[in-house]
Amino acid sequence: MKPRHALLLSTLLCSGLAVSSQAHAFDLGNALKDAVKQQTGGAATAGSEVQTPAGSAATQTSFNWKSPSAEEEMALGRQLAGNLLGAAPLVKDAKLQAYVNQVGRWVASQTDRQQLAWHFGVIDSDDLNAFATPGGYILITKGLYRKLDNEAQLAGVLGHEVAHVVKKHHLKVLQKSQLLNLGASVIGDKVGKGNQTIDKVIGSGAEMMARGLDKDAEYEADRVGVALSVRAGYDGYGLPEVLQTLGQVNQSDDSVTLLFKTHPSPEDRLTRLGDAIGSRLDGVNEGKLLADRFYRLPK
Repeated sequence: MKPRHALLLSTLLCSGLAVSSQAHAFDLGNALKDAVKQQTGGAATAGSEVQTPAGSAATQTSFNWKSPSAEEEMALGRQLAGNLLGAAPLVKDAKLQAYVNQVGRWVASQTDRQQLAWHFGVIDSDDLNAFATPGGYILITKGLYRKLDNEAQLAGVLGHEVAHVVKKHHLKVLQKSQLLNLGASVIGDKVGKGNQTIDKVIGSGAEMMARGLDKDAEYEADRVGVALSVRAGYDGYGLPEVLQTLGQVNQSDDSVTLLFKTHPSPEDRLTRLGDAIGSRLDGVNEGKLLADRFYRLPK
């Protein structure tokens, strides 16, 4: 990567994000099943990836809500991702899931949170959206995936969601919610008495992920997402192109109802992103589109 390219990354607010070796593919569905098996000491049952594992970190009195460890964050995110999969299962296409994981984990490897067990998946929904949960579990809908034309655009979308995890946007929302604002000792007492407070937090977590974040968090994720995709070697205009595509969708279309409710408008995001980037990509944007390598779903 050339020096001017590296300078661009710093300007795009990605200072401190480290590069690592290329990551391998992971299967999100199997990862969740394996986690249940490990935590219950038995075989995972059908559909177990959408259940709250008994005895998991999020149901223990030792769970540190004020400052959770990476392991605790991953346990929480795993359960929230399971709830999301309860609403829409993964697309049954092993090649698609492996490909998205390869791209996503390569983008995520450009961050300083490489200790997280990053997992990516495409869910069987025609809506246009993507979701991230704490700990590195990221889901993109089949509807949004079909709108993409090349790998750079996929990297931009996944980079946006990776940025949410890196900046702990959703984790901070959960920590500030009324359900979690009870104090660690109170939570411990209630769990010890068999109270289902934590389970309710987990159960409502998927809804919380879908409700979205404040606008500043979304704008920050756009900026960092572009920087991550550029650092990973992709064309920096991937995410802006996706935002342009979304901006052309009729807002009355059911497929974008949730997206427009939980995110600033694509036009506003493009404006803020354009202001942040300015002309810095001009002449130095040497990244790849990789349209020929992009995995295309069967019609």
